[in-house]
Parts: sequence; C-alpha cells; structure tokens
Amino acid sequence: MASTGSLGVGIVGYGLAGRFFHAPFIAAVDGLHVAAIATSRADRRAEVKREHPGATVVESFDDLLERSDVDIVVVASPNRTHVPLGVHALKSGRHVVVDKPIATDIADATRLVEVAAQTGKVLSVYHNRRFDGDFLTVRSLVAEGTLGPIDSMESRFEIGVPLAEAWREDADEAGGPHRDLGAHLVDQALLLFGDPVRVFAQLDRRRPGTEVDDSAFVALEHRGGERSRIWTSLISPWGRPRFRLRGLLGEFVKEERDPQEARAMAGGLPSDPGFGVDEPEQWGRLYLIGEEPRTVPTVNGDYRRFYELFRDAVRTSSPPPVDPRDAIRGLRVLEAAETSSRTGSVVSPAPV
Repeated sequence: MASTGSLGVGIVGYGLAGRFFHAPFIAAVDGLHVAAIATSRADRRAEVKREHPGATVVESFDDLLERSDVDIVVVASPNRTHVPLGVHALKSGRHVVVDKPIATDIADATRLVEVAAQTGKVLSVYHNRRFDGDFLTVRSLVAEGTLGPIDSMESRFEIGVPLAEAWREDADEAGGPHRDLGAHLVDQALLLFGDPVRVFAQLDRRRPGTEVDDSAFVALEHRGGERSRIWTSLISPWGRPRFRLRGLLGEFVKEERDPQEARAMAGGLPSDPGFGVDEPEQWGRLYLIGEEPRTVPTVNGDYRRFYELFRDAVRTSSPPPVDPRDAIRGLRVLEAAETSSRTGSVVSPAPV
C-alpha cells in the first residue's frame, strides 16, 4: 500500500451513500483517489464504470482488501455491517471511514474504536453534515454570541416518502429516520451545546405497514441549560424550518436545507462552481429584539472538508474530522431516546 502521493480509497457499497455522499467528494479531494469499489450488484457495477472509469470494480469486500492500491476503506454498506467490515479493514492495515451511525449498539461501537487504537490506524465516522452550510451558520452565530445566551434550538430533517423495500426501512438494520437522519442532528446538537443531562422522546410508526419508527421527536436538556428539540420523519413532505435558534437577544430561522445533497443527486459535482453555495433567497433571517429583521448569508458548505481532514489525519497524525468517541456519545443519546419513548420517561444518558 502506498504511503506517499495520492492515497487510494476503496468503497464498500454503491447505493445512496457510496454513490452520492462518498465517491464524488473523495474524487474531488487532492491527494485522494477512488481506487476500487466493491458491489455485488451488476447494475451498480455498470454505474461505477460509467461514473468512475479510473476505479476498479470488485464483487466482494475480500476482493477489495486483496488490492495493494487501497490505503483507506470506506464502509458505506448497511448499518449492521459497519463494525464487522470496519474491524476487518483495520486489522488488514487500512485506515477506515464508516458511515453513520457508527454501529447498531454501544458495545460494537466500542469494539471498533478499541481495534483502531490497537492497530494504530485512523478511524472516523462520516458525519458529513458537520459541513452543511446551514449548520456552519448556526454554529457561527452561537460562537459569536449574536443571539445572546441560547435558550433553545429546533432542528428538523423531515422528508415524505412512501414505504420502500430497502434496508433503511428494516428494523433489524436499525433503520428509520431516528437512527439515520437523527444521528446527524444529535451530533450537531452535541457539538453546539455538549452532552445532555436529560432526554425525552416520542417515536411512532404512522404509515400503515411500516416496520420502523417513521415519526420521531427528541428533546435534549444540555448541561448548560440549553434545550435542543429535534424532529426527524418520513411523513413530512414540507419539513421546515430546518433550524430555529432562539436566544435572549433574538432568534434565527433557516427554512431550507443545505443544497449539496440535492445537487449531488441531480448529477452535480463538488468541483462545480457554486456547488455548496446557498442562493440568497434561501438565506436565513435574523430577528433581534428592537431591530429590523435581516437576512444572514449562509456559510458555504463543503463535504470535501471531511475527506481533506481525513487525508491529513492519515498523513500527519492530526485529529480525524470526527472523533469516533463523539459518534458513541451520539449513539448513547439515540439509545436513550428509544428507552424514553418505550417507557414514557425522561432518561439520563450514561457518560462516555
């Protein structure tokens, strides 16, 4: 495996995550290249050859690990495979990125982190939405104290979809929006305000025939007194506002989501001009007490930043873009929310 020059990346899985959220952004980062992609589906192998002609297509994970040009393995396969594939890749001498959630339970997540420490390889979790423009804007407002002491944040990632025959709607895969979209929103809340001391949640199955909780509300009380209120669902075709941040001096409301996902799925590339730039009509509005409302330009989002930081962590031993222990903290909150919903009680997550 190469230790100098461009680092070769092998991706396991070429579904929604591998195709739209990993491969294009890896290919757009200087010093990284997509060396190989493992997928057992013939139709997706054709997509790989068309979209990444320089990458080798292999049928299995073992085939991927046999390649000498793969320095980094990205696990973009179903949730239950994150830990076994991640452990195998680490033990084979590769650095590893696992998609979120890090695992389906705390014990497995802890084992993955322990193996990374034992092998001395870099492990990170793909919480790419740390690099959403809307979140970066909210984070800057909190850091600058624009709204004064923060009272609460409302955060939504809700979509409207029919029942689908896919692993993301499979209870055995820890599917559903709470573990999927909620993993991102909880991670963002913890970055802003730290660990919660109390968690309350309501998780429900609303669509007839669904096997997962498709409507989820989670309330967090953080150590500093801030409160995060998080909604994720598969039954909301409007799903707005994305953020509402309220402080003692005013509030900020951002209606629309970061544009990178929609542009990637429409065939855009991260290298396209303006790919992560929010249009002015999509900017959030700031309402300060005693002042006229005004728009706030959205900080440019850029998922490439995750892989730039991961590249640097491999080359220079700098911190990874997402500490896997942060992902375990988030998983503890997700599990606490599930306990709260099941028991109808307020739950205090155990510290990491």
